[in-house]
Amino acid sequence: MQISVGKTLRVSGAVAFMGLALLASGCSKGGSAGAVAADEMSMGPADAKVTVIEYASVACPICGHVNETVMPEFKAKYIDSGKVRYVYRPMMTGNPAVAAAGHMLAECAGKDKYFTVIDQVMRSQEAMGGEETGYANARPVLFSIGQSLGMSEDAFNKCITDEKGLKRLNDLNQQYMTKDGVNGTPTFVINGKKLDRIPLNIGDFDAALKPALSK
Repeated sequence: MQISVGKTLRVSGAVAFMGLALLASGCSKGGSAGAVAADEMSMGPADAKVTVIEYASVACPICGHVNETVMPEFKAKYIDSGKVRYVYRPMMTGNPAVAAAGHMLAECAGKDKYFTVIDQVMRSQEAMGGEETGYANARPVLFSIGQSLGMSEDAFNKCITDEKGLKRLNDLNQQYMTKDGVNGTPTFVINGKKLDRIPLNIGDFDAALKPALSK
Protein backbone atom coordinates (compact mmCIF):
# COMPACT_ATOMS: atom_id res chain seq x y z
CA MET A 1 0.00 0.00 0.00
CA GLN A 2 1.29 3.43 -0.96
CA ILE A 3 1.38 6.37 1.42
CA SER A 4 -1.10 8.83 -0.07
CA VAL A 5 -0.01 12.36 -0.85
CA GLY A 6 -3.29 13.75 0.47
CA LYS A 7 -4.54 17.30 0.41
CA THR A 8 -2.42 18.51 3.32
CA LEU A 9 0.99 17.53 2.01
CA ARG A 10 2.28 21.04 1.42
CA VAL A 11 4.47 22.23 4.29
CA SER A 12 4.64 25.99 4.42
CA GLY A 13 4.64 29.06 6.61
CA ALA A 14 4.49 28.93 10.39
CA VAL A 15 3.23 25.34 10.55
CA ALA A 16 6.22 24.07 8.60
CA PHE A 17 8.77 25.81 10.72
CA MET A 18 7.05 24.83 13.96
CA GLY A 19 7.62 21.23 12.91
CA LEU A 20 11.16 21.73 11.70
CA ALA A 21 12.03 23.91 14.68
CA LEU A 22 11.10 21.05 16.99
CA LEU A 23 13.68 18.92 15.21
CA ALA A 24 16.30 21.65 15.38
CA SER A 25 15.74 22.75 18.98
CA GLY A 26 18.09 21.64 21.70
CA CYS A 27 21.05 20.86 20.02
CA SER A 28 16.64 22.49 -8.75
CA LYS A 29 14.62 22.20 -10.78
CA GLY A 30 12.87 18.86 -11.25
CA GLY A 31 12.18 17.05 -14.47
CA SER A 32 8.90 15.59 -15.68
CA ALA A 33 8.11 11.90 -15.25
CA GLY A 34 9.72 11.24 -18.63
CA ALA A 35 12.64 13.66 -18.46
CA VAL A 36 15.48 14.11 -16.00
CA ALA A 37 16.95 17.50 -15.13
CA ALA A 38 20.71 17.89 -14.89
CA ASP A 39 20.63 18.72 -11.18
CA GLU A 40 18.54 15.74 -10.08
CA MET A 41 20.05 13.11 -7.80
CA SER A 42 20.78 9.95 -9.73
CA MET A 43 22.94 6.84 -9.89
CA GLY A 44 24.08 4.94 -12.94
CA PRO A 45 25.14 6.11 -16.40
CA ALA A 46 23.25 9.05 -17.89
CA ASP A 47 23.12 7.23 -21.23
CA ALA A 48 21.71 4.00 -19.82
CA LYS A 49 19.09 2.27 -21.95
CA VAL A 50 16.56 2.45 -19.12
CA THR A 51 15.79 5.21 -16.63
CA VAL A 52 13.98 4.33 -13.42
CA ILE A 53 12.53 7.21 -11.42
CA GLU A 54 11.41 6.67 -7.85
CA TYR A 55 9.20 9.14 -6.01
CA ALA A 56 9.71 8.39 -2.33
CA SER A 57 9.81 9.80 1.18
CA VAL A 58 12.23 9.03 3.99
CA ALA A 59 9.19 9.15 6.33
CA CYS A 60 7.15 6.63 4.32
CA PRO A 61 7.18 3.13 5.91
CA ILE A 62 6.66 1.20 2.66
CA CYS A 63 9.43 3.27 1.04
CA GLY A 64 11.68 2.26 3.91
CA HIS A 65 10.73 -1.39 3.47
CA VAL A 66 11.47 -1.34 -0.27
CA ASN A 67 14.72 0.54 0.34
CA GLU A 68 15.92 -2.05 2.82
CA THR A 69 14.69 -5.28 1.27
CA VAL A 70 14.67 -4.67 -2.49
CA MET A 71 16.88 -1.76 -3.48
CA PRO A 72 20.28 -3.25 -2.50
CA GLU A 73 19.79 -6.11 -4.99
CA PHE A 74 18.25 -3.75 -7.55
CA LYS A 75 21.31 -1.50 -7.28
CA ALA A 76 23.77 -4.36 -7.66
CA LYS A 77 21.92 -5.98 -10.56
CA TYR A 78 20.86 -2.97 -12.58
CA ILE A 79 22.57 0.26 -11.50
CA ASP A 80 26.10 -0.95 -10.78
CA SER A 81 26.04 -3.01 -13.98
CA GLY A 82 25.25 0.10 -16.03
CA LYS A 83 21.90 -1.19 -17.29
CA VAL A 84 19.79 1.41 -15.49
CA ARG A 85 19.96 5.04 -14.52
CA TYR A 86 18.13 5.52 -11.23
CA VAL A 87 16.68 8.91 -10.28
CA TYR A 88 15.36 9.71 -6.82
CA ARG A 89 12.65 12.35 -6.39
CA PRO A 90 11.93 13.42 -2.80
CA MET A 91 8.35 13.51 -1.58
CA MET A 92 7.05 14.69 1.80
CA THR A 93 4.56 11.92 2.49
CA GLY A 94 4.23 10.29 5.89
CA ASN A 95 5.38 12.92 8.37
CA PRO A 96 6.04 16.03 6.22
CA ALA A 97 8.35 17.77 8.72
CA VAL A 98 10.52 14.68 9.19
CA ALA A 99 10.52 13.96 5.46
CA ALA A 100 11.60 17.53 4.71
CA ALA A 101 14.33 17.48 7.36
CA GLY A 102 15.67 14.11 6.21
CA HIS A 103 15.79 15.14 2.57
CA MET A 104 17.43 18.48 3.35
CA LEU A 105 20.02 16.69 5.48
CA ALA A 106 20.84 14.49 2.49
CA GLU A 107 21.18 17.54 0.26
CA CYS A 108 23.48 19.22 2.78
CA ALA A 109 25.67 16.11 2.69
CA GLY A 110 26.39 16.74 -1.00
CA LYS A 111 26.01 14.60 -4.11
CA ASP A 112 28.66 12.07 -3.11
CA LYS A 113 26.87 11.23 0.15
CA TYR A 114 23.26 12.00 -0.80
CA PHE A 115 22.13 8.42 -1.32
CA THR A 116 24.05 7.21 1.73
CA VAL A 117 22.09 9.65 3.90
CA ILE A 118 18.77 8.79 2.24
CA ASP A 119 19.46 5.14 3.03
CA GLN A 120 20.46 5.92 6.63
CA VAL A 121 17.35 7.98 7.30
CA MET A 122 15.03 5.38 5.77
CA ARG A 123 16.65 2.62 7.81
CA SER A 124 16.26 4.76 10.94
CA GLN A 125 12.45 5.09 10.79
CA GLU A 126 11.98 2.66 13.65
CA ALA A 127 14.69 4.35 15.73
CA MET A 128 12.91 7.67 15.17
CA GLY A 129 9.76 6.18 16.67
CA GLY A 130 7.90 5.53 13.46
CA GLU A 131 4.42 6.64 12.56
CA GLU A 132 3.03 5.29 15.82
CA THR A 133 4.78 8.03 17.81
CA GLY A 134 4.79 10.71 15.14
CA TYR A 135 8.55 10.13 14.82
CA ALA A 136 8.99 11.51 18.35
CA ASN A 137 12.69 10.61 18.40
CA ALA A 138 13.50 12.05 14.97
CA ARG A 139 15.63 14.97 16.09
CA PRO A 140 18.38 13.04 17.95
CA VAL A 141 18.48 10.34 15.29
CA LEU A 142 18.82 12.84 12.44
CA PHE A 143 21.39 14.82 14.41
CA SER A 144 23.42 11.65 14.92
CA ILE A 145 23.45 11.14 11.16
CA GLY A 146 24.50 14.76 10.75
CA GLN A 147 27.32 14.26 13.23
CA SER A 148 28.55 11.27 11.23
CA LEU A 149 28.91 13.70 8.31
CA GLY A 150 31.00 16.05 10.43
CA MET A 151 28.20 18.54 11.09
CA SER A 152 28.17 20.69 14.19
CA GLU A 153 24.85 21.18 15.95
CA ASP A 154 24.60 24.69 14.55
CA ALA A 155 25.26 23.47 11.00
CA PHE A 156 22.68 20.71 11.44
CA ASN A 157 20.04 23.14 12.71
CA LYS A 158 20.67 25.56 9.85
CA CYS A 159 20.49 22.72 7.33
CA ILE A 160 17.13 21.29 8.35
CA THR A 161 15.43 24.68 8.84
CA ASP A 162 16.71 26.29 5.64
CA GLU A 163 13.82 28.27 4.18
CA LYS A 164 15.06 28.07 0.60
CA GLY A 165 15.54 24.33 0.88
CA LEU A 166 12.04 23.84 2.22
CA LYS A 167 10.52 26.02 -0.48
CA ARG A 168 12.36 24.02 -3.13
CA LEU A 169 10.99 20.76 -1.72
CA ASN A 170 7.49 22.21 -1.58
CA ASP A 171 7.72 23.40 -5.17
CA LEU A 172 9.03 20.04 -6.36
CA ASN A 173 6.26 18.18 -4.54
CA GLN A 174 3.61 20.36 -6.12
CA GLN A 175 5.16 19.65 -9.53
CA TYR A 176 5.33 15.91 -8.88
CA MET A 177 1.66 15.86 -7.89
CA THR A 178 0.21 18.15 -10.55
CA LYS A 179 2.47 17.54 -13.55
CA ASP A 180 3.75 14.02 -12.96
CA GLY A 181 0.50 12.69 -11.51
CA VAL A 182 2.08 11.19 -8.40
CA ASN A 183 -0.52 10.52 -5.72
CA GLY A 184 1.36 8.24 -3.36
CA THR A 185 4.74 6.82 -2.40
CA PRO A 186 6.63 4.93 -3.46
CA THR A 187 5.87 5.46 -7.14
CA PHE A 188 8.18 4.02 -9.80
CA VAL A 189 8.40 5.16 -13.42
CA ILE A 190 10.32 3.18 -16.06
CA ASN A 191 11.21 5.08 -19.23
CA GLY A 192 8.28 7.41 -18.66
CA LYS A 193 5.75 4.67 -17.86
CA LYS A 194 4.38 4.55 -14.33
CA LEU A 195 4.26 1.11 -12.72
CA ASP A 196 0.80 0.08 -11.55
CA ARG A 197 2.20 -1.79 -8.55
CA ILE A 198 5.00 -1.41 -6.05
CA PRO A 199 7.94 -3.77 -6.72
CA LEU A 200 8.20 -5.66 -3.44
CA ASN A 201 10.97 -8.01 -4.56
CA ILE A 202 13.63 -8.19 -7.24
CA GLY A 203 11.39 -10.43 -9.34
CA ASP A 204 8.89 -7.60 -9.65
CA PHE A 205 11.65 -5.36 -10.95
CA ASP A 206 12.90 -8.06 -13.32
CA ALA A 207 9.44 -8.39 -14.86
CA ALA A 208 8.93 -4.64 -15.12
CA LEU A 209 12.35 -3.95 -16.63
CA LYS A 210 12.54 -6.86 -19.09
CA PRO A 211 10.49 -5.20 -21.88
CA ALA A 212 12.48 -1.96 -21.72
CA LEU A 213 15.85 -3.70 -21.58
CA SER A 214 15.02 -6.05 -24.47
CA LYS A 215 14.22 -3.26 -26.94
